[in-house]
Amino acid sequence: MTKEQYEKWSFPFRTCKSGAKLLYTFDKTITGMVFLAYPALLVSFVFSQRYSDFFFCSLIPAVSFLAVSYFRKIYSAPRPYEALDIYPLLNKTTKGKSFPSRHVFSIFMIAMTFFYWNMWSGIVIGIFGILLAYIRVVGGVHFPKDVAAGALFGILCGLFYVFI
Repeated sequence: MTKEQYEKWSFPFRTCKSGAKLLYTFDKTITGMVFLAYPALLVSFVFSQRYSDFFFCSLIPAVSFLAVSYFRKIYSAPRPYEALDIYPLLNKTTKGKSFPSRHVFSIFMIAMTFFYWNMWSGIVIGIFGILLAYIRVVGGVHFPKDVAAGALFGILCGLFYVFI
């Protein structure tokens, strides 16, 4: 992504009076809804006495999240607002740690966890994941490759459910 591409993609949100606020609201709402749904799923496993599902649906995302976080720390790719000298629509001041997007990884990992439990709920959360990836790029806090890698890693880590 170049500075010109970012400006073109973000133009509708930068020129609309409430465009940045709309992006911020959707970013926080999607993130919050999905991250509240995940512990609710885990609690439902406990109440239905599906303890092995609770164990695997806790362990696989936790280990995967730690692995992605460690990789990001070591690799520490710059964010678009650092590399392209742009003003992001989503307010963020973090330096580096852009690749892969941990928000997008997490939502796709959670989508795969829900998919393991119920295919349709996993698909719905995956659609939210695509929207969140778009928001993170247009918001100027991630490059397209960051969100694509986050989604891919989330899906690949979620494939561990097939093997349990």
